[in-house]
Amino acid sequence: MLELREISFAYSDRKVIDAISLRLPQGAHLAVIGESGCGKSTLLKLIYGLYDLDQGEIHYDDEPVLGPKFNLIPGMDFMKYLAQDFDLMPFITVAENVGKYLSNIYKDKKQARVQELLELVEMTEYAHVKAQFLSGGQQQRVALARVLALEPKVLLLDEPFSQIDTFRRNNLRRNLFKHLKAHNITCIFATHDSTDILSFADQVAVMKQGQIIRQDTPHGLYQNPQTYEIASLLGEVSEIPERFLDDPGSSKTVLLFPDQLQTTAQSRLQPTVVKSYYNGSGYLVEAVYEKGKVFFENPHFLEAGTVVSLVRKTTR
Repeated sequence: MLELREISFAYSDRKVIDAISLRLPQGAHLAVIGESGCGKSTLLKLIYGLYDLDQGEIHYDDEPVLGPKFNLIPGMDFMKYLAQDFDLMPFITVAENVGKYLSNIYKDKKQARVQELLELVEMTEYAHVKAQFLSGGQQQRVALARVLALEPKVLLLDEPFSQIDTFRRNNLRRNLFKHLKAHNITCIFATHDSTDILSFADQVAVMKQGQIIRQDTPHGLYQNPQTYEIASLLGEVSEIPERFLDDPGSSKTVLLFPDQLQTTAQSRLQPTVVKSYYNGSGYLVEAVYEKGKVFFENPHFLEAGTVVSLVRKTTR
């Protein structure tokens, strides 16, 4: 169990983390989301022990997580932290970078472990290439393999797929999170990618100005984001007066994602199409009406200027 108890931290006189409490059981995956500058990266560094807390405590299985005041080398042995700068050694090979912290006593075991991890991140063909010759995405994949080498109990990832091409990213994150679950490794990852959040997190913590303002399951957050600000972190969202949808007498508004709206023969919500964006399975359509903008999914292309009728899609 990883537990944060009312932790706070400030750079000089600017508070960056403000009274955050959190409990995460072993093997759980937590996505930390929020606008840039909300404190996500700082939170990961505090959990790892790179900074000293101003207030509060961090414990892992009742063992305190302490900062540089208490450790000659900052960071906790049972954790690994992958920052956005990767910190690879440029003049040694990919295999040497991955095996950097593995013991040389049993060289066969070390070699097998390095091979296993390079296969996980799909970098086996680059095993003998020096890190300085890799692209940013390739370096990120090697860095992921390296933090897994000693099989940490807790893994902290800061935008772990940000530089990886889309066609590799999808397979890589499936492999990575499957590996973490299989080995019961707790993972906390800061991300802006809605696929990371919805598909691979057990819990989501939404941060704003150094505080966790909402914590829920991905499903709970998506079905009831509560605020436009939170919903916008998960993708395009439309804020629609309820009188255009279900209740003509209502003064409330509802938040709906594109897949939660559909066209119909006649309705009170009749926006005009501005643009249709092809997304492979169909189109994301941007439209406007008297109260603003709305996004919805449609299987067919709609010409600009087309007036459509929309209703909330019924859930099963």
